Amino acid sequence: MSAQAVAQSAGSTETAARPLTYADDAIRLFTIATVLWAFVGMAAGVFIAAQLAFPWLNFHEWVNFGRFRPVHTSGVILGFGGNALLATSYYVVQRTCQTRLFGPNWFHILQFWLFQVVLLSAAGSYVLGFTQSKEYAEPEWIFDILITVWWVSYLVVYVGTLVKRKEPHIYVANWFFLAYIVAVAMLHTVNNISIPISWLSLHSYSVYSGVQSAMIQWWYGHNMVGFFLTAGFIGIMYYFVPKQAERPIYSYRLSIVHFWALIFLYIWAGPHHLHYTALPDWAQTLGVVFSVMLWMPSWGGMVNGIMTLSGAWHKLRTDPIMRFLVVAVAFYGMSTFEGPLMSIKEVNALSHYTDWTVGHVHSGALGWVAFVAFGAIYYLVPRLWRRTMHSVALIEVHFWLASIGILLYITAMWVSGITQGLMWRTYDENGFLLYTFSDTVAMLHPYYVTRFLGGVLYLAGVVVMMYNLFRTVTGPIVARTSPTMSAPQAGLTPAE
Repeated sequence: MSAQAVAQSAGSTETAARPLTYADDAIRLFTIATVLWAFVGMAAGVFIAAQLAFPWLNFHEWVNFGRFRPVHTSGVILGFGGNALLATSYYVVQRTCQTRLFGPNWFHILQFWLFQVVLLSAAGSYVLGFTQSKEYAEPEWIFDILITVWWVSYLVVYVGTLVKRKEPHIYVANWFFLAYIVAVAMLHTVNNISIPISWLSLHSYSVYSGVQSAMIQWWYGHNMVGFFLTAGFIGIMYYFVPKQAERPIYSYRLSIVHFWALIFLYIWAGPHHLHYTALPDWAQTLGVVFSVMLWMPSWGGMVNGIMTLSGAWHKLRTDPIMRFLVVAVAFYGMSTFEGPLMSIKEVNALSHYTDWTVGHVHSGALGWVAFVAFGAIYYLVPRLWRRTMHSVALIEVHFWLASIGILLYITAMWVSGITQGLMWRTYDENGFLLYTFSDTVAMLHPYYVTRFLGGVLYLAGVVVMMYNLFRTVTGPIVARTSPTMSAPQAGLTPAE
């Protein structure tokens, strides 16, 4: 297959004749921010993991576990994940639509700086005690308003680019990106309706209460996973896997089925977070049914991504960027199997409120979201800066540090979580609980130490990536593929 056909299979008809016609200045900034927030967010995660293993590290109210955890979650999800989605969505929509981003270049750069200011301000408010105490929705009302205004500008730029496209076909990656942008806008607006205590106070209270508040929160919380951390990153998968593999997507028809099935089913799965609570039983059961049905589109998407390597399996031996992307798709399949499994009430009775849930979340976050983002970053940086990758060997080092770190982390959490659940439901011959809560806490210590060590290894991989990319962007500019490297390693394909 020709290089041009490969490019078209990923929705791109870019050519060497027009490599600098795109508005990439803001994309470079978002890419840099992605790497920096990866370090900040994951370093915060390693610190709070250490706090659980070694409680004396909760030495000040500003950095105790309760206040510092949202710094980790927001830093990783919104900082690292958000900047990765912005960089890739703006990059992909231009290449697949054969047009520049909608709006002037200064507006895209202004978007970048406003996004970073909101992120930093919200993180600072957490350590000072200002938070809504909602999972993935911690920023107080003033930050929610700023996020809403900023998100509308993101939607305008993205849709405006699609409208003025020169390519009549809208590639499937753009469908997933657009779905995540629209869905997150709806989720954020509905979940964060609140009333400030006063116009001079950051504190507010939600307009919802009781079980309604819980239902709205987990409708939001699970769909942030579904649309922000799944649909958006599937958009990344559908562009960067075919491009790096230099193969057409395995089945374009399957990708369309994947899109519509996922969009319809995911939105109803949130109630499975509220089993055995005051939520009506029919709503809990609805969450289970739609969660189990998610197996079909999720695994369809995984198969589509993996089978794109048909005829190019050898790249897994020689191309570490390809390895990041394919292992990410494998983790997507694994975590989207485990999630519906845990939604089944009989399984949930054992897993809920245990570290099994933590292991599940991080298998998806570290294995799927972060790995596909790392692969995309390694693809983007040489192309955006027109440089040769400093060291392919260091990409290999990053991959293995991260892989070992994930295995330590999720294995420790799976074992500790299932053990927790079993200890909580073990009774003696008289019908009394056999273990006290302090017994279960003492049991957790070696697993928490193991998780901390896994996090250290994963963070070390991020540090290796930062060094490698710094040396890359400060290296000499190259106009064509280096004769001593393969096209994917050099960061330049014949079509580009």
